[in-house]
Order: sequence, then structure tokens, then C-alpha cells
Amino acid sequence: MLDMNDPLIALANTIDWNIFDKEFEKYYSKEGRPAKPIRLMVGLLLLKQLKNLSDEDIVVQWKQNPYYQYFCGLDELQIVEPCHSTELVKFRQRIGKEGIDVIFSQSVKLHGNLANEKQVIVDTTVQENNITYPTDGKLAIKIINHLHKIAKNENIQLRRTYMKERKAVKKTTTVCCF
Repeated sequence: MLDMNDPLIALANTIDWNIFDKEFEKYYSKEGRPAKPIRLMVGLLLLKQLKNLSDEDIVVQWKQNPYYQYFCGLDELQIVEPCHSTELVKFRQRIGKEGIDVIFSQSVKLHGNLANEKQVIVDTTVQENNITYPTDGKLAIKIINHLHKIAKNENIQLRRTYMKERKAVKKTTTVCCF
């Protein structure tokens, strides 16, 4: 019932999932509770990166999207979440940096010669920002001026104008540049 021309299905059919099974089987034992399938976990991590989602969001969307389920190796629609989002964290910890490198290297291989760029253009210009923190004196001066304006518009006689404080704050205000 799925559109076999969908890009996600084409990607799922292009990836050699056996590589992940061979690479990650050393992190699993036959004892204890059965682990989640490696293709499911790797597929969730890939989808998470492709769709720029959090662990929680990818688990929920996997349940709702049959294309995601096909990508992760299922033939039939599941109506339950594949795992708890913390299991993705545990899987990443289990395979470590080396495992993530394996996943990344396989994704690079999918692009073939297109991944071998002779020249990469990177924009490294950085513009400094003038950041004024809310605790700065500028904010206090702005509030005092705004309150003076309101008092003037409402014809309210102020008992205190805070002029000394404004002058003191003006001397100590700073702008931080990053």
C-alpha cells in the first residue's frame, strides 16, 4: 500500500543494512532481555538526523508514519511505539563514537563520487554582536525614562525622579561584545 517511488523507500532499499548488523553484533549478548533490532535502532537514528527531530519526536512520528516503519525494516504497520526514547540514548552509548562513525561513513558512501568534493566553500565570517544583558544599567535607565513618560502623560506628580540613580548607572553601563 506504500508508494514504492517514495524517496525514503528508495533510500531504505539502497542502504546495506547487513553492515550495521556485522559491526554492532559485538555489542550484544544472547543473555537477558532480547534487544531491539539493530536496523530499527540505526534507522531511527538516521531518520532523527534526516528530519532534525528529537529522540522523543522520532519515536512518536515513527508510530504514525508507515514510511518510517518501512525504512526501519518492518513489513506491517505497527500501532505501538518501537521503543522508549531513552533506548536511543542507550544505543548511542552502546555503539559509541566508533559506531556513529560507521553510520556516518555508510551515509557518505551512499553519495558515491558526489561525496568527494575537490573544493569546499565555507563561509567563516562572523559578525560581532553587541549584547546588552537585562541586568545592565541601560535597562534600568530605559525603565526610568518610560515611567517618567507615563507619569507625564497621566499628569502624575512624582515624589522622586531617580535622576541621581540614572547618572550613576550611566557611568557604569557596559556593552559586551562577542
